[in-house]
Amino acid sequence: MELINKYLKGDRVVWIVTLLLSLLSVLIVYSSTSQLSYRFKGGNTEAYLFKHFIILLLGFLVMVYVHRLNYKFFSRLSQIGVIISAVLLFVTLFMGTSVNSASRWFMGFQPSDLAKITLIVYLARQLTLYKQEFTIFKNFAIRILVPIAVICGLILPADFSTSAMLFVDCLVLVFIANIPLKFIGITLGTAFLALMLLISISKVAPGVLPRLDTWVSRIEAFIGIGDKEKSADRNYQSDLANAAIANGGLFGNGPGKGKTKHILPSAWADFIFVSFIEEYGSLFGGLTLILLYLVILYRVIRISVSSENQFARLMVFGLGFSIVFQAFLNMGVGVNILPVTGQPLPLVSMGGTSILFTAVAIGMILSVSTEVYKEEEEVKTNKVKHAAV
Repeated sequence: MELINKYLKGDRVVWIVTLLLSLLSVLIVYSSTSQLSYRFKGGNTEAYLFKHFIILLLGFLVMVYVHRLNYKFFSRLSQIGVIISAVLLFVTLFMGTSVNSASRWFMGFQPSDLAKITLIVYLARQLTLYKQEFTIFKNFAIRILVPIAVICGLILPADFSTSAMLFVDCLVLVFIANIPLKFIGITLGTAFLALMLLISISKVAPGVLPRLDTWVSRIEAFIGIGDKEKSADRNYQSDLANAAIANGGLFGNGPGKGKTKHILPSAWADFIFVSFIEEYGSLFGGLTLILLYLVILYRVIRISVSSENQFARLMVFGLGFSIVFQAFLNMGVGVNILPVTGQPLPLVSMGGTSILFTAVAIGMILSVSTEVYKEEEEVKTNKVKHAAV
């Protein structure tokens, strides 16, 4: 216990929930990668389990290191980080590795994962330092909207869902910072018109948005319009996900006894939530995951409110909301209330950069909570001293 108190500072609940999500991740990844293991590893599921465990362990070590840094360091680092992110995203568009016709990978990782963190932290810095200037829309546009437009615009051609998700994260952060609502309304209207213009241009020049047909087909399949035969093909993943949920029922089939995972595409990533429900049930499996992410959101809000530093407040809420929002997007796709987005379930889905950068974000949140607890302890100590006098 003394060793834990020495090296693991900050919010204990966040640490515990993160550990629980990681442990649940090991269970379901081991079970849901059977399809992958037979295709690429000759049935050796331990190979994927070992790789996933190493990534989780590395993520934990990263979290421990990051949470011991002073959160003010992240403010300065974000200035460089947002530029590096923009450069990497630009290079990835032309030189990245293509997955499903989308250039998302560069040198073994997804730059969009880095961009999500750096942009949120950078905006928290700008909203803190220049808030007095944001009574004028021009100043707001230059310091806030331009970075958002650049980063989200560079992500958009290859990954619409990540771009849209990050855009929402940024708008929520701007709203929390008490920026005039009319500025947010103008931003939404401008973004919508810009997207419509891009779509119109891509009809003439398909290379502008190479994944436009994929986006359209997913939305059409979700709302049930268009060619019925094609729609049935597009709904294949959602139909299998619904079958997995039905098979799982309230209490599940038991660990490793899910059947749909053998044919469900991305059962270990995009649809890991339904894989978990099939084996552990809607009551224990589904509800447990939902509650764990809600606990993270609750603790993030508490840490944010408790901090006396405006930058820390905004950074913590922005990063925490981003993690939980992504989790609910993934779960929403799994239970078929949202169209397929391709977003992994944070800390649970198998993956490399997603887990590592989520660990970085949680480390930053814990860094702020460490300072908050120090301040609270100092206040208590001072009260005791004054009482003694």
